[in-house]
Amino acid sequence: MAGLRLDLHVHSLHSPDSSLSVGTIVTNLAARGLNGFALTDHNSTAGHAELAAWQAKVPELILVPGVEVSTVEGHLLLYGVRTAPSAGRPVAETIAWARAQGAVPVLAHPFRRSHGVGRTVAESVSVSAIETMNGHNSPRANRRAAAVASFRKLGSTGGSDVHELSDLGRAYTELPEGISTVDGVLEAIRSGRSRAAGRTLDLPGRVRTEWRTVVLRLRRGLRPI
Repeated sequence: MAGLRLDLHVHSLHSPDSSLSVGTIVTNLAARGLNGFALTDHNSTAGHAELAAWQAKVPELILVPGVEVSTVEGHLLLYGVRTAPSAGRPVAETIAWARAQGAVPVLAHPFRRSHGVGRTVAESVSVSAIETMNGHNSPRANRRAAAVASFRKLGSTGGSDVHELSDLGRAYTELPEGISTVDGVLEAIRSGRSRAAGRTLDLPGRVRTEWRTVVLRLRRGLRPI
């Protein structure tokens, strides 16, 4: 699939585990070969106003308002949202809320040991696509997600799970040529026309990321995201 490349899993300083400004992310997209990204802060849409301001400055890019929601079962990505739903609700209930808002629900890293929804939910819950290339996942976890997406005949998405600038663009989503708006991106995901691409961290990289996660969680008083 030749076309656009968007990193659909990016965290800014509005997440407790990232210090990146929205502007830093936007101004580094072209250098990473990206046509846009989705801002998916944890349980927050606080960065959406800044995202919209940047979209007006750089109309050639596609900047997708999103959120990564913590549900009872695990993390869920929502694209095209205006506000964040309440965290800690069942995943099916959160998906129903998202669809009522016109948003697109996608399972985030479903086979991650922490924060993944697991196989039972991944095989049954009513999402539009599954994130099958997460830049912080193990290769095995990504392969398992891809197998479920293929079995269910769902589209796949890719995202670097950005918390540091070095992560940006490692994993991404390929979309058909000709899409130029957020609505076009959402419709492509809904209709199964998105495909995950890129790579994940090597083992030393994943170890460093796990250690960073532990340190940040300790700073939060062991509170999960």
